[in-house]
Amino acid sequence: MTGGSGGSHRLFPDARVLRPTTKRLPQHTRSHNRALVLQTLYSSGTQSRADIARITGLTRAAISDLVGELMLEELVVETGPREETRPGKPATLIELNRTLFQIVGVDLSDADTFTGGLLDLDGTILDREEIALDGGTGERALDLVLQLCERLVARASAPLLGIGVGSPGIVDSQGNVETAPNLGWTDLPLRTLLAERFDLPVIVSNDADAALLAEFSFGDTDNDMMLVKAGRGVGASLLLGGAPLVGTMNAAGEIGHVVAGSAGAPCVCGKNGCLETWVAVPRLTAAFEHRGLDWRTADGLSAGHDILAEAGRRLGLVLAPVVAALNLTDVIVSGPERLLSGAFVDAAVETVQLRTMRTYTGDLTMRMTTLGEDIVTRGAAMTVVSRVLGFS
Repeated sequence: MTGGSGGSHRLFPDARVLRPTTKRLPQHTRSHNRALVLQTLYSSGTQSRADIARITGLTRAAISDLVGELMLEELVVETGPREETRPGKPATLIELNRTLFQIVGVDLSDADTFTGGLLDLDGTILDREEIALDGGTGERALDLVLQLCERLVARASAPLLGIGVGSPGIVDSQGNVETAPNLGWTDLPLRTLLAERFDLPVIVSNDADAALLAEFSFGDTDNDMMLVKAGRGVGASLLLGGAPLVGTMNAAGEIGHVVAGSAGAPCVCGKNGCLETWVAVPRLTAAFEHRGLDWRTADGLSAGHDILAEAGRRLGLVLAPVVAALNLTDVIVSGPERLLSGAFVDAAVETVQLRTMRTYTGDLTMRMTTLGEDIVTRGAAMTVVSRVLGFS
């Protein structure tokens, strides 16, 4: 899964399934079954111990042991007896303590503004903050990230589970930003810097990786899917069989610097005509402005229809072999909806279908995310929940 101006951080280096649904055999770890109980309560709501045993396939003794442990940690609470119409002692219901922790989620993918939120375990944004980038790069951009996190941490009204950051660029499994050209970062140990500053668990991931996790957790599908993130740069994330696709060099899904045709403008990476030069939001905005148009207005958007159609066609050129090779039917687009939801998406789908066998790609659905501009913030927070608590 990659995004931003390119690259990838694997949220889960072992590419484990994000949402456990079946029990493990005795030789597997207790932590999986613990996560399975939490996932069941997170997804299914209030349940009895017997309900959880039935859903998970774990024994009642194992459930009693795990629930007891989780209750001691206050992650699970009893809510009282179930209303029963049958004779006998009613079952005691339990639920996830969704207000126990809060999480800081930070989105660094926008060209002009760093944004963040304070969220609960359900991914609800309780408070928001933003800070203007004003062209800042390098140390200045890092200082703005620290300021943003500091403000959000100070507003927490419950213990913080951690800080999640979605960054453009290549981010390794340790949370180091190997390169983020648009921010002027190279080999930046962002996770370490934030963890030392705030003494909290910190997960730094690529912005498209974070967006995909948000879509998986809160969106309209849990099928195999690809998410294309258009913002400061362009990138994609892939989820196959319930697990992130990793790739040998942690770069599966890297599309932003694939050359999308023979013509094209110079790219920050040194090549000409990379997909980013066609689809990144600043590039699209500049193309509109070059013709005296503003895509934020109805007239400007209509007059620039051909700009968006061409950008969508270039995306389709890059996506066609990926969609065909992986037999994908669900592609989600994240970015400014007004800009990308019409001519852009239509042209992308048409191009994919023209360049592949419709027998296998005729059912392709490419749509805008329903999570709007908060997708990276919510996904960054969920990387913390998934890594620390084991569910999503």
